[in-house]
Amino acid sequence: MAARHGLTVSGARPSLPQYVRQLWGRRHFILAFSQAKVTAQYSQAKLGQLWQVATPLLNAAVYFFIFGLLLGARKGIPSDIYVPFLVTGVFVFTFTQTSVLSGVRAISGNLGLVRALHFPRASLPVSFALQQLQQLLFSMIVLVVVVVAFGSMPTWSWLLVAPALLLQFVFNTGLALIFARLGSRTPDLAQLMPFVLRTWMYASGVMFSIPAMLADKNVPTWLADVLQWNPAAVYMDLVRFAMIDDYGSSYLPPHVWAFGLGWALLAGGIGFIYFWKAEETYGRG
Repeated sequence: MAARHGLTVSGARPSLPQYVRQLWGRRHFILAFSQAKVTAQYSQAKLGQLWQVATPLLNAAVYFFIFGLLLGARKGIPSDIYVPFLVTGVFVFTFTQTSVLSGVRAISGNLGLVRALHFPRASLPVSFALQQLQQLLFSMIVLVVVVVAFGSMPTWSWLLVAPALLLQFVFNTGLALIFARLGSRTPDLAQLMPFVLRTWMYASGVMFSIPAMLADKNVPTWLADVLQWNPAAVYMDLVRFAMIDDYGSSYLPPHVWAFGLGWALLAGGIGFIYFWKAEETYGRG
């Protein structure tokens, strides 16, 4: 009877090309939603948006005291560049960390919006990833001050920061889409992810140089390669290489730009398709 009268299932999943077009058509909503989230995030705090910078800086200060001074994690890194090395790592990893955590709650935390309006649900995790990118760009002002204060003057290599962060944004968006779908069915995932991300951070060289730390340890070659080629380490290395004068190519794994591009395409493509596959299920049940 439905077919005879030309009726279709409400909220049925569109084809992938149609979905991409619908998402592009909501680009103004995605941008406005992300900007509103950035503005509202610290609206109740007296320092307001300054917490966007203060939070990662305070984390960097704690890591410097614990890892840099007490545990000697500066091994292999010249003392005059360890602070910009650490601050860059904290800022760049925080970009991925907050994108994933926001993605987990993108659907489950906005059920009222999902159930009230018809729009491509991918708009939400994409918007949250864009929100974190805007926060990072605001924090980059402070990062530039730190790097310059420790002797690294602006050069043409700083332009490499733009493609590095663009690749990381695509990677983060893919992860946000994956975890948005997982979190929509398993809300408890939001409680587990901070522990997973903390483990990932400790294994990614945020506070230390991976090759220098493993140099005199009996670590299998494949494990050292896995640690250096994991996406968080790759994107941190690319930004450090671009901005810090004495952080040369010797600190980078081979084919680091190829790995950065590969991780972005892999996570972005898989994440988008994986999320789209469950489009008609979000907000139901």
